[in-house]
Amino acid sequence: MSELTLALRGDYIELDKLLKACGLADSGGQARALISAGEVQVDGQVELRKTAKMRAGQVVRFAGQTVRVVPAQ
Repeated sequence: MSELTLALRGDYIELDKLLKACGLADSGGQARALISAGEVQVDGQVELRKTAKMRAGQVVRFAGQTVRVVPAQ
């Protein structure tokens, strides 16, 4: 399982935008489809809200990848 870190630029990033920003989805449409299909977990729970706000400290898992959201430096 691979792990990535995403530093926030603001208070949060929407889940579909996070998947695209990390290269886990090729487009926003693909990201939204993956979320709707129940393929994405946030903090160990399936997340179906495409624009759920991801904040520092949260962990997103998809297709063997883990993304840790950290505060901006």
